[in-house]
Amino acid sequence: MANYSDTFRESRLQKEIQSDMRQKEIGAEIDSPSLAEVKALSNRASTIIEGLREQVFTPDRTKRLDISFAPGKAAEMVGRSLESIRKAENAGKLPEQDKDERGRRLGYSLEQVNLMRDVFGTRPGRSAEDTPIIISVQNFKGGVGKSTVVTHLSQHLALKGYRTLVIDCDSQASTTTMFGLNPDLEVGDDETLQNFLEPGGENNLRYAVRRTYWDGIDLIPSNLGFYDTEYTIAAKAFREDFMMMDRLRIGVEDIAQDYDVVLLDPPPALGMISLSALRAANALIIPTPPSTVDFCSTAHFLEMLSDVLTMFNKAGLRREYQFIRVLATRTSEQHRADSQILTMMSAVFGAQMIEPRLKSSTEIRNAAARMMSVYELAAPITSREVNMRCRASLDQVNEAVELLVRKTWHSHQADLRRAGYL
Repeated sequence: MANYSDTFRESRLQKEIQSDMRQKEIGAEIDSPSLAEVKALSNRASTIIEGLREQVFTPDRTKRLDISFAPGKAAEMVGRSLESIRKAENAGKLPEQDKDERGRRLGYSLEQVNLMRDVFGTRPGRSAEDTPIIISVQNFKGGVGKSTVVTHLSQHLALKGYRTLVIDCDSQASTTTMFGLNPDLEVGDDETLQNFLEPGGENNLRYAVRRTYWDGIDLIPSNLGFYDTEYTIAAKAFREDFMMMDRLRIGVEDIAQDYDVVLLDPPPALGMISLSALRAANALIIPTPPSTVDFCSTAHFLEMLSDVLTMFNKAGLRREYQFIRVLATRTSEQHRADSQILTMMSAVFGAQMIEPRLKSSTEIRNAAARMMSVYELAAPITSREVNMRCRASLDQVNEAVELLVRKTWHSHQADLRRAGYL
């Protein structure tokens, strides 16, 4: 970390610039044609975002999960027969299901499904003796599908009944936005990781945890103000010999005891937040699209990871991972170049590559344009066939990750052996 002094000087310069800007804003409006142009662009973009939010969110501006599960599907998810569920309802162990005017049962919400799982004891999570899995979905380069993986993986786990925490460590706050929050208006600087990581802040992370509209998923959000924390940690780490990078690990490991799986979404850059996420995680997923540029970026990331772990070991901060996997994202069977690079990736990464590949799909892009995931679509956007193929690809990838997680839990070993996974 020979560049700490440079980073520290940059931190001081950054603060001086911010102080100067605040003083100018307090004194008088800065008269500049360029500033006026930027403000106009910003206002127009904000208007579009507000329009999108009004289309996606309910009238009270709260995003809700508008999907339900037919009685048969709900029974399958719970792991009990419809007859058992109806008996539990008749016995008062479960609330009676809503019915239409003809007396037919309506669909169950995810919250109702999870309530049934709790009553029947069929949640699939870890035992108290098992270690929570803390997965960092991480790479240097932006545009690799990092937030897409975090969002859909967390929702897959929630659909299965796992208790999941998502921690948005990226000041761009894409994952925060996908979970229905406007990071500019609804997330204060004291409601992100910032108030824990900076000196004099909170003693644990529970202050920042929010319930989401997905039953079983909690979120620690981010916003643009979290960007400044990068410099604060760099300056403090420079003075205190790396130990500042361990603060996120301590906080995450404490709060992870309330969950089965924690998912970290770090920024796509090499910096103190990214290094802190590497320290906090006990498992890594490295998303990599099949392009030469992205493969080179992943190669550099792995080289950096090797150097960082060596540095940590020398500093007495040894870190072991339950698993490290490369995930091919945004793949297309129609592109010959994709197939060639995927073949190379499989040869290079071997068993450390997740076998299912996350396929590129217009359904993912169209859902994201509506600030939604594919899993929360009540109906297909493109076509039923495209939606089914997309969901099948997502399910295969997420089930592969779920299996990796379960293999780390001793309480799941017997079931996995019976199923032939061990």
